[in-house]
Amino acid sequence: MASYRITCVVKPNRTSTHEHITHLGNTQQGWMMTREKVIQYIDDGTHSFYTEDSAGHRAAILVVRESGKQPYLRTAANGRWTDNLLSLEDCGASCRLI
Repeated sequence: MASYRITCVVKPNRTSTHEHITHLGNTQQGWMMTREKVIQYIDDGTHSFYTEDSAGHRAAILVVRESGKQPYLRTAANGRWTDNLLSLEDCGASCRLI
C-alpha cells in the first residue's frame, strides 16, 4: 500500500464551516487529487494518507460516514479525531491535478 503525506487542501470558501474540502495534495511534490479519489483509494485499501506536524507526529486521514451526509475526510491521531486538514495551507496553482 502506498502512503502519501498531505500538506495542502482546496476548500472553495476557506472560512465556511459548511463547505467540504474538494482536493487534497502535497505542495512540495506539486500534486493534488479530488476528495472523491482519496476516499476511493482509502476504501479500496490501495493507498493511505496522512498529515504530519513539525515534530514528525503523523495523523491518519480516514473516511467519515454519517447518515444523510456525503462521506468526508478527517484526521485521527492516537485514536482521537482531529481537525488537522482544516489547518493546512491552500494547494494553490503550483499543484497539478492527478
